[in-house]
Amino acid sequence: MIEATDFRDAMSLLTTAVNVVTTKGSSGAHGFTASAVCSVTDTPPTLLVCMNQTARSHAHFLENKTLSVNVLGAQHEPISNAFASKLCSEERFGHGAWTTLATGAPILADALVSFDCEIEDIQQVGTHSVFMCRVVAIKQGYQQSSADESLVYFNRAYHQVGQVEII
Repeated sequence: MIEATDFRDAMSLLTTAVNVVTTKGSSGAHGFTASAVCSVTDTPPTLLVCMNQTARSHAHFLENKTLSVNVLGAQHEPISNAFASKLCSEERFGHGAWTTLATGAPILADALVSFDCEIEDIQQVGTHSVFMCRVVAIKQGYQQSSADESLVYFNRAYHQVGQVEII
């Protein structure tokens, strides 16, 4: 049997994009930092998002049945930290500039890309909920420069990935 700590140590070596996943409904705006996000299919456009069932905002995502995935750039490390912290939701959204698309879930204005989604199916797997999310709108981030870099997580630390144009 594989121990949970051994699995977590091994998974720390899987480089992942850093995202802030958000929702908004009658109880307000909520969000969390997530690395467990991936594409499922392009027909129809669908993402998979995993969320710990013990997260304080878990019930809000279940109730709202909408979410947005905001892919973070290297400059967004403070936003990632805020959404991974014990700050209340209002304080978390005090970091960054936010807007909305089709579902009303908060979209980070300068994210590399944001996917606005409706949660179509939820499966409980161990400690997590797996959301199958149909993408209803996409906002590509504005191009600050050719030096944009993505924020990734590897070996329990943030790193930056991207290409810098050499002139």
